Amino acid sequence: MRKKLNEFHRVIDQITDGMIERWVKDLVLVKTFIGLRFQEAILKKVSQVVKLQYRLATAEEESRGIDGAIGNTEVSIKPKSWKEQVIQREQLVGVIVYYSKTDDGIEIEFEPSDF
Repeated sequence: MRKKLNEFHRVIDQITDGMIERWVKDLVLVKTFIGLRFQEAILKKVSQVVKLQYRLATAEEESRGIDGAIGNTEVSIKPKSWKEQVIQREQLVGVIVYYSKTDDGIEIEFEPSDF
């Protein structure tokens, strides 16, 4: 642990404003955009299977960990690895749809009867 802390102290001063700006742009513009595209694709696929309309979450719903709704059911979309975590930081309401990235796209896991 001490070795990692010493390494951190050594490199912290080498971080430039340009590095921070690139990191923030990547996080906000690229990763957030990709995450929203995944969420919408997952909501759309599940809604087609259960034959109900979907919508993305409102800002208020997002603040509660909700990613959207299918029919009248609130939905949270989480990676499959989240399911295996012993301690989950969020207490979610509604249905959880799990996904994993594959070479061909995304694989989703859900229970149609939950809708």
